[in-house]
Amino acid sequence: MLKEIIDKFYSDRERDREQHRFYITDAGKCGRAVFFKFKNVPREKMTPEVLRMFDHGDYVQMQILNTLFSLGVVRASEINIPPQEMISGRADAIITLNNELYVVDFKSMNSMIFQKLEAAKEENINQIQLYLHFFKIPKGILLYMNKNTSQLKEFVINYDPLRCQKLLNDLAQIKAKIEGDIVPLRLPDYPDNWQCRYCQFKDICRSAGEKEIGWESFKSKIQKLEI
Repeated sequence: MLKEIIDKFYSDRERDREQHRFYITDAGKCGRAVFFKFKNVPREKMTPEVLRMFDHGDYVQMQILNTLFSLGVVRASEINIPPQEMISGRADAIITLNNELYVVDFKSMNSMIFQKLEAAKEENINQIQLYLHFFKIPKGILLYMNKNTSQLKEFVINYDPLRCQKLLNDLAQIKAKIEGDIVPLRLPDYPDNWQCRYCQFKDICRSAGEKEIGWESFKSKIQKLEI
């Protein structure tokens, strides 16, 4: 009885929302998946269990932030990047260590993934690189926590202007596809890319095929399949 009420709360919260600007988490992601997200294409719903895992990650973040506040090193928390026309994002924290500023991004994961983690994940590096770019801070820290044991691993990330420029250029190209109603190419290593395995648009992507296609004609095809 109580389980059903809680599950419904999470399911209702997962309703599709229109997106008008990129999130920093879109950087480096599959352009086709981002396109479908902007076009509000029907997608596989996340289960209440998965959504609760995300909430747990928020609790982990609050726990770490409380510790950092107690240490007196936090200069700002939950801070939005300066207003941008194309992209929005919010960094977990900016701290000072040894008279140097760092952008800090917190990540949590289960023991199996944590134990295998020997370097920062590429998608996390993309995200913090853009934070460094917009805040004009030369160094960042990706702090990972094992949700099962509370162990920590950290990786210091130096600002890479070339990488940031490529990420921004790629987003600009996706923006042009969205505005031009052109479904982007499929990833070259489809379906082996890790993004494909977890993509909420797997079935739609398969129907779209490998190459770029016009969105309006493809949308008509989707609508006919739904009837």
